[in-house]
Amino acid sequence: MPGVLPDGEPVPATGELPATALARAGERGFGVYVHIPFCASRCGYCDFNTYTAAELAGGVTRESYADLVLAEIALSKRVLDGVKAPVETVFFGGGTPTLLPAADLGRILHAVDDAFGLAPGAEVTTEANPESVDPAYLRELRAAGFTRVSLGMQSAARHVLAILDRKHTPGRAVEAAREAREAGFEHVNLDLIYSTPGETAADWDASLTAAIGAGVDHVSAYSLIVEDGTRLAGRVRRGELAVPDDDVAADRYLAADAALSAAGLGWYEVSNWAASEAARCRHNLLYWRGGDWWGYGPGAHSHVGGVRWWNARHPSAYAARLAEGASPGHGRELLSAEDEYIEDVLLRIRLAEGLPVSSLRAPGRHAATLAAADGLLDSAALADGRAVLTLRGRLLADAVVRDLLP
Repeated sequence: MPGVLPDGEPVPATGELPATALARAGERGFGVYVHIPFCASRCGYCDFNTYTAAELAGGVTRESYADLVLAEIALSKRVLDGVKAPVETVFFGGGTPTLLPAADLGRILHAVDDAFGLAPGAEVTTEANPESVDPAYLRELRAAGFTRVSLGMQSAARHVLAILDRKHTPGRAVEAAREAREAGFEHVNLDLIYSTPGETAADWDASLTAAIGAGVDHVSAYSLIVEDGTRLAGRVRRGELAVPDDDVAADRYLAADAALSAAGLGWYEVSNWAASEAARCRHNLLYWRGGDWWGYGPGAHSHVGGVRWWNARHPSAYAARLAEGASPGHGRELLSAEDEYIEDVLLRIRLAEGLPVSSLRAPGRHAATLAAADGLLDSAALADGRAVLTLRGRLLADAVVRDLLP
């Protein structure tokens, strides 16, 4: 089954955290993630924790869901009592958050603000499918305090959307981006997927041209991953679709970087390009820089002060635990110093800002010198004390990480 949660150690019924974790909370920033598990239909490539209405028949409903999240917010307020860490970013993901009424998303946001306080200028993002929003809905979101919308475009080619089981028409994402800007959203992202079976170089070029033409200030582009247990994986296994080719994926990435860079969107993380520093997704930067966040909703993960935990996966189990006044946490782990070191290198090397060479151990510093000589790390940045991936290094980022973590 895709996305099965690990067991970990038990989470206390109260959700309480060790004093050492509370003492460190917010040292690198604090954010909130809200998982909305509903989808109108299931995309064949997706292994996220999502459910259609038919799959939840008789259980948790869209109408009751906001109140469940509010109950977990109240629990988190008790757990973090005394922690002085205003919320810098809020990210609603899924699933399709915009299948809930905009008023419910606003209620959740306001509950977060009441519990912890939103930092001045906090970034508030929601993901959305292009067909799940309209101008009135977007205006309501903006009025509720949302500052950023991330739209799942994936492709501008109709046959590629069909392979991915996406329901929107090729032009709808661009239209929704325009509607978001007209509703007052300064920051709008389009998500793209490349190397889908059957996608041609011309298809990918058309998708990039459409995304750039939409006038958004942020684009994310990810190579398709065939996840075990998905409908797409079954089609690949039966030979109905070809396995995505690594060389093709590399070519698509290079095309994306060239087109987006020429359009004034610079890379700031391996899979993300933005028109300015202000346009970068601050919530994702919080993750990559090792910050803290509380994840609300079924299956959501959290990290505070070196403790990571994850909620019960199924919405019914999540709801049942909250109804008992207990934490919905399924399991947790206390990260060791070694765990934190590995994650720090693994995540920060993906950023255009890189990571300080001084933060690496001696073998890693030596490996960084060799990587620069091999054209995988920027030599000038290394001379200034930072390990920064080159374009070629981005294509081989996993290999670079392995070398930096001997």
